Amino acid sequence: METDNVADYQIPDELQYTQEDEWVRHEGDAVLIGVTDFAQNQLGDIVFVELPEVGASTEAGAPFGTIESVKAVSDLFAPLTGEVLEINEALEEQPELVNEACYGDGWLIKLRPTDGDEFEGLLDADTYRNSVSEREQ
Repeated sequence: METDNVADYQIPDELQYTQEDEWVRHEGDAVLIGVTDFAQNQLGDIVFVELPEVGASTEAGAPFGTIESVKAVSDLFAPLTGEVLEINEALEEQPELVNEACYGDGWLIKLRPTDGDEFEGLLDADTYRNSVSEREQ
């Protein structure tokens, strides 16, 4: 189902976001990363997700994987530099989890950030809402 109003998208206040439509949730010294409700809605039905290996390094702003939908294949961009601690292996068999629960069971990777200063470059929920709203116009 396509929506065209920013109010139709879930944008939890407790998360941080990127302009590339990834979210970041703090979990102790690590962070979980996924794609936003807006992103999964724009992509449509997700059919495949390619994620990095556990132990791989990410660089903030650089691609770390791809996500394929019935509409397109898109790069996934790392919000932070760090080490991949865990990947969501459930997505190999059930990539549709990204559509069903993008902030829950549809998470992508768990990362140990190595540059704490990069958190300052992430967006808060209100700023991300404004970004989505501007793109919807």
